[in-house]
Amino acid sequence: MLRACVVLLSATALLALPACGSRQKLTPVEGTAPAPKAYGAPMIATPDQLLTPSTQSRPERNVELRRKSEARADDPFDLPPE
Repeated sequence: MLRACVVLLSATALLALPACGSRQKLTPVEGTAPAPKAYGAPMIATPDQLLTPSTQSRPERNVELRRKSEARADDPFDLPPE
C-alpha cells in the first residue's frame, strides 16, 4: 500500500512539474499600474531594457593566457588574521 502511494505521488509530481514553466509572453494584469520610473531616469524602462545587462554588470573578460609562472606582487591587504 505504501509503495503504491509513493509510486502514485511520484508519477503525479513528474506530470505536474513540467506544467510549472510557462512559455507565454508575460503581460501585466489589467487595472494595475506599470512599474514606476526610476529616480533620475529620463523615461520608464521597457522590459527588454530591464533584462539587458549593462556593461558594468557583465564586463568583458581578459582571455590572455599566462605562458609561464610569474611571481605575485606584494599585496598590502593580505594580512594575517588577528
